[in-house]
Amino acid sequence: MFLRDKLNRVHDYVRISVTDKCSLRCVYCMPEEGLDFFDDKTLLSTEEIIQLARNFARLGVTKIRLTGGEPLMRRDICAIIAGISAIDGIEDIALTTNGLALARNAEALWQAGLKRLNISLDTFDATKYREITRGGALSEVLRGIEAASQFPFVIKLNVVVIKGQNDTEIADFLKYSIENPVNVRFIEFMPIGHDASSRDKTMWQNAYQSLESLVFEEANKLARAFSPLDFSGNGPSENYKIVGAKGSFGLIHPVSCNFCASCNRLRVTADGAIKACLYWNDEENIRASIFDFDAFSEKIEHALSGKPENHEMALTENEKNSYQLPTWRHMSQIGG
Repeated sequence: MFLRDKLNRVHDYVRISVTDKCSLRCVYCMPEEGLDFFDDKTLLSTEEIIQLARNFARLGVTKIRLTGGEPLMRRDICAIIAGISAIDGIEDIALTTNGLALARNAEALWQAGLKRLNISLDTFDATKYREITRGGALSEVLRGIEAASQFPFVIKLNVVVIKGQNDTEIADFLKYSIENPVNVRFIEFMPIGHDASSRDKTMWQNAYQSLESLVFEEANKLARAFSPLDFSGNGPSENYKIVGAKGSFGLIHPVSCNFCASCNRLRVTADGAIKACLYWNDEENIRASIFDFDAFSEKIEHALSGKPENHEMALTENEKNSYQLPTWRHMSQIGG
């Protein structure tokens, strides 16, 4: 059985946010003043999350990614992973983290059954890191990466490229991919939960050099050839490998070059809403149906039936659309 939307896109990948809470306040994810976090009773329980995964597996989903907020803020995260890893049909379990608590949790995560780690790291400069994350300690993230590297995780670094803040460090990250067995992913800033003035200041505009050409230019300066890479996993990244590198690099540019035509994912928020598209406001709470598979299946099919052809995230397209509203949630409340 496969989940298909009205455009016949097969959905075999679900991102489940396990909390909206986070230990950081990154400029692209959360307002400076923070957010009113959900109380613990509002969050999906351990049992609800595992049952969600069981339901999705019956519907043909093979990959689950746990997100936040910061998922390592949940004390039961290893129990959640262990429960999902025991489900027939789930072939891959991944987790996205800011890395601050990774050093002390890496071994337990691996033992619980986690296979992949996406670690947010936007700069190698400690001062810039504090600015971008509004208070984070770069040294803790680097310790976390080192600890995780002791286990056979597939490790990806998520680098959100922000004009005027970290766009001068692309070469440093490319060199890191040469020296370390990780996939460095350069990600375009996405205007989720931001007003137009914020987008104008931070988005890559058509008048500015594209993210792809900027990264390729820096790769060429290293005087080493690079070529496309068929990276394992079913994410949206276009991947490349520099000759002789231990790792690889990728590009995710949902604004200037969206990947909607091949979108294969659904998202469940920490309070139990299903979102077929990251950008639009359309969502439906499925929490009451988690332990009723028939009702659950019906709600998932309904959500897929309304999935749009694309997110129209670019400003020019956004201005054309008058019948849908962008989501009210900030990125930390969706899970990315």
